Amino acid sequence: MTPVISIIFPAFNSASFIKEAIDSLLQQTFMDFELIIINDGSTDNTEAIVQSYTDSRIVYSKNETNQGLIYTLNKGIKMARGAYIARMDADDICLPNRLAVQKQWLDSHPETAVVATLIEFIDENNTVTGYWKLDKLTITFAAIRKVMPYENCIAHPSVMARKSILETYLYNPEQQHIEDYDLWLRLIADGHRIEKIPQVLLQYRVHSSSITVSKLRKNNFFFKHYAFKKRYIASRIKAKKFNAFDVSVSLQMTLDLIRGAGKEIKKALKKT
Repeated sequence: MTPVISIIFPAFNSASFIKEAIDSLLQQTFMDFELIIINDGSTDNTEAIVQSYTDSRIVYSKNETNQGLIYTLNKGIKMARGAYIARMDADDICLPNRLAVQKQWLDSHPETAVVATLIEFIDENNTVTGYWKLDKLTITFAAIRKVMPYENCIAHPSVMARKSILETYLYNPEQQHIEDYDLWLRLIADGHRIEKIPQVLLQYRVHSSSITVSKLRKNNFFFKHYAFKKRYIASRIKAKKFNAFDVSVSLQMTLDLIRGAGKEIKKALKKT
């Protein structure tokens, strides 16, 4: 039988936390899903841990070499059989009713393309360390649409989306480490609704080797966003889709450049 939900679960050298992540999905109250675990060329014990499970809902695939998150996510979307696609990272933990609540939302709101949830941060020991303030301030589509030109307010591994939407858009290989933000902008610009359930349904792990720490916080944050938005705007113009929402993104792109330059000036002054 075709599952209702497909969970796309990339894993790269995830042995430290992957068992907890998988267990949190297999213990969901809603059980009609397939768990697509894609091992992205791991060199640790990730594969052995995954293959120790006998649950028939697990669909295991392996990239022989590391292909990166965007390639792996797009591969998962193409493999997915469910009407809904949920995201999950190999170091996070889902609360038991996550899938049930998000499915019910999409069932009841046919106008919604993507629905996220609130998150709370945990550390290596599963201790709750706090929450994301912007996450709690952006629940409705109106609030999300207003904030998105400035910064991303959606936790990527918390989302569930309609497969028909994701297979049309996919992730942009040119937007590495910020591929989710690019996708949200494209969806909103084209008139699709992204909403958020005002309930914590995902524990988001922040640790020393996570992308959140090791990638996005390095270098100049504003310059990174400027370059990302410049690529986004260029693609919109090339596709002849540039609209009022993209004007807002363009204005913020300029502010990112100015703020980035200001940060570099401050850094240089400190050295003198």
